[in-house]
Amino acid sequence: MYYGIVSAAVLMFSVQFFFTDRYEKEMGGGAASTFFYSLLSAVAGGICLFCVTGTDIGFTPFTLIMATATATNTILFSYFSLKALGKINLSLYSVFSMLGGMMLPFVAGIVFYGEGITAGKIICIVLVMAALAFTVDRDGKKGGTLYYMGIFVLNGMSGVLAKIFDSAPYKTTDAASYSLWTAVIMTLMSGIILIPLIKGLKKPKLSVVLYSFGGGAINQIANFLLIISLAFIPASIQYPFITGGVMIASTVIAALTGQKPSKREILSVVLSFIGLLVLVFPWLN
Repeated sequence: MYYGIVSAAVLMFSVQFFFTDRYEKEMGGGAASTFFYSLLSAVAGGICLFCVTGTDIGFTPFTLIMATATATNTILFSYFSLKALGKINLSLYSVFSMLGGMMLPFVAGIVFYGEGITAGKIICIVLVMAALAFTVDRDGKKGGTLYYMGIFVLNGMSGVLAKIFDSAPYKTTDAASYSLWTAVIMTLMSGIILIPLIKGLKKPKLSVVLYSFGGGAINQIANFLLIISLAFIPASIQYPFITGGVMIASTVIAALTGQKPSKREILSVVLSFIGLLVLVFPWLN
């Protein structure tokens, strides 16, 4: 059941890549467009999560602290993502984003939460990293090193923060309330920062608003699902599973939208699929 929840989140993250890329092509990666995206996406995510919680919204001080940290990390990730997509191609962006999202929670789960190293985890990590290597297409662009590192660390921290919230010995709310507080704080922070930048914002088209709302709603719901599943699936298993799954789902979506996968992309999907199978084999874990 919980691998099914993670699989649903994987599909959502794959679709979100498309929304973020389309938004950057329409609005660019400047500060004003970044915080406008964060504002609209947070509002959309908050609306979706309020439909889940209703008026029964939990609150604890630790939840508020973690929601603030998560909101800050998410806004910074949006900023680096939009700046990166103006410097590097979607292939490199996806590789560094997914590597960070896989490796940081993987290491944190083993080092700080005693999840242990197994043959299945090691084999999966090696296969997924090899699969990521086959997807790289530099296309001659230069100067994106800072953005590589930013999206690597910030996307990885989203998983680490989720694990901290799930495992901390302090009183916390349910996952839906935590996610809703994150969306509320993101809305306030983005709105306040956007005020002095609003004059530099390019007039948005309806498509831009739809990309922002779509990406935000998908991202918030996907992360909400991951927080739920963390109570049952170790971080050192869940996040490699997500990375491999996103690679498979993204390639399938591209094929369904008329983009013929290259031989390298097909090979990366095969390696990712084998990695996921290895990860869920009980006798290797």
